[in-house]
Amino acid sequence: MSADTGSMTQKKPESGKTTPALPEPLVRFLEARHHDPFDVLGKHPIGDQDLVRAFLPHCSRARIVEIDEPLHRLADTDLFEWRGARGKVPDRYQIEWHDGDGIEWSAYDPYCFPPQLGDLDLHLLGEGRHLHAYRALGAHVCEAEGIEGTRFAVWAPNAERVSVVGDWNRWDGRRHALRARGGSGIWELFIPGVTGHALYKYEIRNRRLGTIHLKCDPYGQAFELRPGTASIIRRPSTHQWQDEPWMEARRNSNWLHTPLSVYEVHLGSWQRDEHGQFLNYRQLAERLVPYVEELGFTHIELLPVTEHPFDGSWGYQTTGYFAPTRRIGSPDDFRFFVDYCHQHNIGVLLDWAPGHFPKDDFALARFDGTPLYEHEDPKRGEHRDWGTLIFNYGRNE
Repeated sequence: MSADTGSMTQKKPESGKTTPALPEPLVRFLEARHHDPFDVLGKHPIGDQDLVRAFLPHCSRARIVEIDEPLHRLADTDLFEWRGARGKVPDRYQIEWHDGDGIEWSAYDPYCFPPQLGDLDLHLLGEGRHLHAYRALGAHVCEAEGIEGTRFAVWAPNAERVSVVGDWNRWDGRRHALRARGGSGIWELFIPGVTGHALYKYEIRNRRLGTIHLKCDPYGQAFELRPGTASIIRRPSTHQWQDEPWMEARRNSNWLHTPLSVYEVHLGSWQRDEHGQFLNYRQLAERLVPYVEELGFTHIELLPVTEHPFDGSWGYQTTGYFAPTRRIGSPDDFRFFVDYCHQHNIGVLLDWAPGHFPKDDFALARFDGTPLYEHEDPKRGEHRDWGTLIFNYGRNE
């Protein structure tokens, strides 16, 4: 369906006068149930003209920067349109708008960018053979055609709509709906101007029931401190690794015939500060490594440091498999810990817990309104002893 056609719904005001009806796709979009926002938003050819449409709630006025011409509000909506000669607006254009508080904003329109994930990524994800899925899915600061922003991608095959919500859009699920990538179940969107450290979640509308689910990112690489549950956009690391001698020795050693002595430790309880609070990864490195060296161990094995909501689980009930827990520091703090160990000839082993995951509403459980990561049959999908769920390893994804 094009951006300007569809069945029409008339609206009758109290005066009895009939006003122009909105095309059905626009009605679905305004009701936050349209599966393809690119059908409605962005730039579209209409006859010998171009149509540019944007959704701008809390906006008093807006214009297209490159041509310095205004967008006009569609009556009784937060949709704004411009129509004019074909080719006048460039393929990548900026919109400037003023919000209700009088603040001026300017950004490239997310809906004028093509898909960012390649077909090979989608194919490998669907087959369960993508060895670097965390580089395709999740939130990644990157550039598209020289413009900096963040690419979001998530797997939700039973969704009718998926949006990313966060600090920058007032957690409004109508603002940044993602593009459905065909039958892959993957949804993605590149948002220019959104970069590191912002909080975000995915708002998912189930296709069959219409239920709304607010979820953290299964591939998030940083999370806010509990009891907060939002994911955090992580900027590229600034840590400068200094462990090359140890890495080179590891590459050239015969590990099958090298003595191994492992010290297993839960970082959250090994030591605390004078107030009983968690130590940072950097503090732990400087205290733990000399202790382990003195005892003659070759490796430290960490009980799970992946993100988890409940301290008492010791990390074994994970909600963020690609992020070190915020309780103890940032991803770069954790890099420092590993680097420090290696510089002192101590290897690091990581426990992880693929056996079960918690039922918390903000995480993996019924992710798109259906048993997506877990088995549908509770006899196979629930770990009754722990009150947790069991992964459905029969799914390729």
